[in-house]
Amino acid sequence: MDKATYDRLLAKAQRTAHLFTFDEFLRFWAADRPERLAMEGDDLRFDYAGLEDATARVASALLAMGLVKGDRVAWFGKNSATYFTLFFGAARAGVVMVPIGWRLAEPEAAFIIDNAEARLLFLGDGFEGAAATLGARPGLMRCFTADEARKLIAESPRGEFTPSGADEAVLQLYTSGTTGHPKGAVLSNRNLFGLRKASMDNPPVHTLWDEDEAVLVAMPCAHIGGTGLGVMALAAGLPGVVLSEFDPPRVFDAVENRGVTRFFIVPAALALLLNHPDCAKTDFSRIKYILYGASPIPLELLRECIAMFGAQFVQNYGMTETTGTICVLPPEDHSVEGNQRMRSAGKPLPGVEMIIRGPDGKPLPTGEIGEICTRSSNNMLGYWKLPEATASTMDADGWIATGDVGYMDEDGYVYMYDRAKDMIITGGENVYPAEVESGIYGHPDVLEVAVIGVPDEKWGEAVKAVCVPKPGHTIDADSIIGWARERLAGFKVPKSVDVIEALPRNPSGKILRRTLREPYWAGRERQIN
Repeated sequence: MDKATYDRLLAKAQRTAHLFTFDEFLRFWAADRPERLAMEGDDLRFDYAGLEDATARVASALLAMGLVKGDRVAWFGKNSATYFTLFFGAARAGVVMVPIGWRLAEPEAAFIIDNAEARLLFLGDGFEGAAATLGARPGLMRCFTADEARKLIAESPRGEFTPSGADEAVLQLYTSGTTGHPKGAVLSNRNLFGLRKASMDNPPVHTLWDEDEAVLVAMPCAHIGGTGLGVMALAAGLPGVVLSEFDPPRVFDAVENRGVTRFFIVPAALALLLNHPDCAKTDFSRIKYILYGASPIPLELLRECIAMFGAQFVQNYGMTETTGTICVLPPEDHSVEGNQRMRSAGKPLPGVEMIIRGPDGKPLPTGEIGEICTRSSNNMLGYWKLPEATASTMDADGWIATGDVGYMDEDGYVYMYDRAKDMIITGGENVYPAEVESGIYGHPDVLEVAVIGVPDEKWGEAVKAVCVPKPGHTIDADSIIGWARERLAGFKVPKSVDVIEALPRNPSGKILRRTLREPYWAGRERQIN
């Protein structure tokens, strides 16, 4: 990119550097570009003037129903423009949106509704059947189908409301829980928009947007990688093209016919695109950047992707508790020949501090392995009504302990080695062993079970259950998997089952998961994918 183009794009970005809330962004873009496409899904389509008005109607409707700032509303369904309109509108009024993963089993979804103390439940298209069950949770005032939600958006009168402030909560995303229950990470307006200002002095080229661009939103909205992409489009004042879910033919169509220039994806999904028969027939000439995360990109996959898509690649590292990306491996560090830096997660973004801490909590020197900790305006407000869990994750000085183990080199690149917490990342989905173990306990043949992540070429990691049978019983792997499938979301169900006589434990009785994992990860530089 030449300097004149860079300066032009920087000047555009700097126009909104002072904005920190949904209300501010929506009002700004509605005045600046009222007829510019803002959001397009299968269900709704808005220019920026229309989106500003629709979200104001949502804010007004929620307040008219008696909701106040800090109340929660939930969404259960796939991605849609309806969801984003409800979310943006609720955020303007300071009502907190709680999107629920549509692949969750009903008891898991019910837990989130109850735990969040949601006042309203909105159901996506195709989820109307949940009205009789999830819609009847005792704390709910009302349940809306998608058609009823769109009627609310279109017909509610616009009224006056006091917009939420920069540091007020607007989004609550549930993360898998180490104790078997997910935790609600509470995010504010500033969490979602604040880092933009920190990078305005000298932003990386790949963070700047031209006027002919659009972003694809295909990752699940219950993840920061899904909802966050919709927020990214709004911040840039450009279209967000919303797909209900990741589907290769629809991704190809969005790239060829709907103006998409960037999208976020996990490496496993990239491989699915490459292997689809329509991939070679698609014109990818508009694609500028492909953002990926959850695991590094294998070198051979990168080579195939560059040859096919011709785009520049950006690795993103972050977590729900950091409102997504805090560390980036930029395009210039990707090479088809491979290099040392491609093993890293990149460098912290401007405005993000990262240190490596030892067991005593003190920072470690360059090159020494410890827990990765971070501090920035992206760090969550805390876990919903879990002060002890919040305190164990985020200290009084605002540092979040990520749970990832690694080191930092002399140039500031962060390298992952292991996961201090036991989380498994499979196909971009976070799975904690405790919740899978809870789903397997109770099987009539199982005395004990431990769940681990093992290498998987397609998904990065796969969930494996290691079971100890009850005396006189025999464990059938298919029976264990079927039992789990009735109680857990599909991505949490073990792909394989091992049977052993006893689980390895330390002197205090804690299961030694590392010992269970070692045979599967032997010979690899890192213990996570």
